[in-house]
Amino acid sequence: MPKDLDEMSLEELWRLFPIVLSAHDARWTERFVREKMRLTAVFPARSRISHIGSTAIEGIEAKPIVDILAEVPEDADLNGVKAALISCGWLCMSEGSGRKSFNKGYTPEGYAEEVFHLHLRYIGDNDELYFRDYLRDHAAVAKEYAALKKELAARYRYDRDAYTAAKGDFVRKYTEAAKLLYGQRY
Repeated sequence: MPKDLDEMSLEELWRLFPIVLSAHDARWTERFVREKMRLTAVFPARSRISHIGSTAIEGIEAKPIVDILAEVPEDADLNGVKAALISCGWLCMSEGSGRKSFNKGYTPEGYAEEVFHLHLRYIGDNDELYFRDYLRDHAAVAKEYAALKKELAARYRYDRDAYTAAKGDFVRKYTEAAKLLYGQRY
């Protein structure tokens, strides 16, 4: 019988959930839309739920994990939202000041058919929206990002932290470019 996820070391988890990139799949958007409908019932009024990450950008490879940014109003009770998400099957993976991260679709046997990461923040903490939009609007930069991810996925297949860190400079560079270009879009 496999160990529960919370009994596994980080190295065991990385082996069970390696970084694998897939060609863009239109079902990712459909999955986001279905999950957004479920989440709308959990979040307070005036919240914004957005599809972010590479699965939100047509034409580039991505880990087949749908990333969702959920922004809630400043007066929202993050712990209350956390409890509601947990009751809906989400696992809280990390918590920080004004930020919580959740996932769904990880099993002791590996990835489920549908896998999600949810980034819970207050409204305005949304750099991912700028980066997403910049890649959608600049195909050459999106292709450059796809090539970088492919190289890093091969190098860091079993080390998600190193993979994410190695993309950091690229993401920061184009997020800042997007903010200059788009202004106060969000």
